[in-house]
Amino acid sequence: MIKKRELFSLSTFLVVVALLAVSTTALAQTTDASRRENACDYRDVVYPLERNGLQLHLACLSVDGTEPRGDVLLVHGLTYSSHVFDVDYADYSLVRFLARHGFRVWRIDIAGYGRSERPDDGFAVTAEYAAQDIRAALMRIRELMKVETVDLLGWSWGTITTCVGADRDSELIGRRVLYAPVLTGLGEFAIEDDYHHNEWEHAAEDFQKDESGSIRLDVVEQPVVDAFCSNCWRYDGDDSPNGGRREACCSETTILLDFEKISSPTLVICGDNDPYVNLPLVRKSFEKLPRGSKLVVIPGASHVAMLEKPYYREFQERVLEFLTSEQ
Repeated sequence: MIKKRELFSLSTFLVVVALLAVSTTALAQTTDASRRENACDYRDVVYPLERNGLQLHLACLSVDGTEPRGDVLLVHGLTYSSHVFDVDYADYSLVRFLARHGFRVWRIDIAGYGRSERPDDGFAVTAEYAAQDIRAALMRIRELMKVETVDLLGWSWGTITTCVGADRDSELIGRRVLYAPVLTGLGEFAIEDDYHHNEWEHAAEDFQKDESGSIRLDVVEQPVVDAFCSNCWRYDGDDSPNGGRREACCSETTILLDFEKISSPTLVICGDNDPYVNLPLVRKSFEKLPRGSKLVVIPGASHVAMLEKPYYREFQERVLEFLTSEQ
């Protein structure tokens, strides 16, 4: 007969073994991802770019020894700059994922953000202002790489800034990706300061939370949260321009992004658990996009699908599939 103490010890032993098995599996997955990363010889180059008297940060990451299949420019949203696409933990980085698949992956920091110089007036950095920075980057990439068009991916506010001049810049753009599109105003709020005061809590605001307000670590890994927030402080510091925020903080019936002006094939990709995305309006507006466009809604994913453990690989694969598809 097994005594009660022996039974308790056996149960404890089995629990420990099970936990070790889960930990070992997770470690193996992370190690495999790290091996893929280490096998690549990345080349990251910063190119001079000036607009409106300010130096802008424009960088390109590629893998040495690969034949480039194209150029893609990634455009960030409000508050935090282009580092959001390059969270260097396991294989979460969208920048490195696309580079491993043959793309020259460009990132720009809009004026006042990240490593770009800042204007005196943060309210000056509106969606139209950002669109001009993006156009300057597209023109520079065409000049440097001797290409006709560049693919374009915008996230959040970046879906607005990359579409402000959609009809004006159509000859510069190949395929377009709108990730977590913000179609309407976020609500009427008074924005009094021209620069937003950045805080740690705000940097982690988009991660999914449980009822107690804690980050759901079953959805996002702690090292991803740590790397993302640390980069926000490292690259964005204490503040970022409020021009785009003041524009976006308007009535929820105000249209900020009009799909009808877009003439290039477009992937619209978002999660169905994203508080910034009006999904019924996205579905309705999608019908206005040109032939070859695609709508992908990831069940359970939020505004940061590209960083969420259950969803980031699907996000990466869907973006890659679209950028490499025949049109």
